[in-house]
Amino acid sequence: MTDFSAWIGRETNARDRLDDALAARWLATFDLPRPHPAIMPQGIHFALCTPDAPTAMLGEDGHPARDDSADSFLPPFPMPRRMWASSTMRFLAPIAIGAVIERRSKIAAITEKQGSSGPLAFVDVSHETRSNGTLAVVETQSIVYREAASGGQDLSPPPLDEASFSPEGWDAHRSLTPDPRLLFRYSALTFNTHRIHYDAPYAREVERYRGLVVHGPLTASLLLQLAESELGANRLRTFRFRGLSPAIAGEALHLVMRKSSDGYDLAAFADDGRQVTQASATV
Repeated sequence: MTDFSAWIGRETNARDRLDDALAARWLATFDLPRPHPAIMPQGIHFALCTPDAPTAMLGEDGHPARDDSADSFLPPFPMPRRMWASSTMRFLAPIAIGAVIERRSKIAAITEKQGSSGPLAFVDVSHETRSNGTLAVVETQSIVYREAASGGQDLSPPPLDEASFSPEGWDAHRSLTPDPRLLFRYSALTFNTHRIHYDAPYAREVERYRGLVVHGPLTASLLLQLAESELGANRLRTFRFRGLSPAIAGEALHLVMRKSSDGYDLAAFADDGRQVTQASATV
């Protein structure tokens, strides 16, 4: 395997402003009312300081192309498929509408492994997001790179079977069906051009998904909103989520939450009980 250790420690900085228009678009996307006072729900940081690579610099999958230049923030792994594997967040201060946002991102770790389907590469990126100069969110995001899918590979995830999800054992349960309109709006909010979220032929034929894939942070945002509906606004101190299986647009998604010994367990399930996302939180 190629040595990418030189990328560890690379940094990039971005500035943004959470203006009224962006706040209104986020709230409209999730059918949420404008908050009073004007403090945004947790998860809004996903739509701040988003990547702004020129269109000419995008790769075939829609992500910014990577190379071995000093300007390339992420390493140029030869594996073309990229996914948001997990995130660990600490919420230190709320983010208000109108706030000036600064984010410092740093490559914290790189790990290469040999998986059952071929080589894998994991990149941990640490993000520090400040709101009006105050540290608001600290996040470690784990990105995984995989080999290209083969043309004869089975579509993922498997078709829904006859089983059905049961919310028994969970304290709170919400179900919804993310459709292409929601995915399109979330891609626009986060300036995410990964084609698996809006280009169904590409998702099926190239990356071998059964349909459009629901963004990992979109599912996380929905879980954060479930926590807010149960606990109140901006109550979480930590939140962790990990993707276990793709959620497919047009299919029911079940969001659940329950008290645990050290906080709260949260999860998302497909309609047949397949777990999509595992999460936990503390207040």
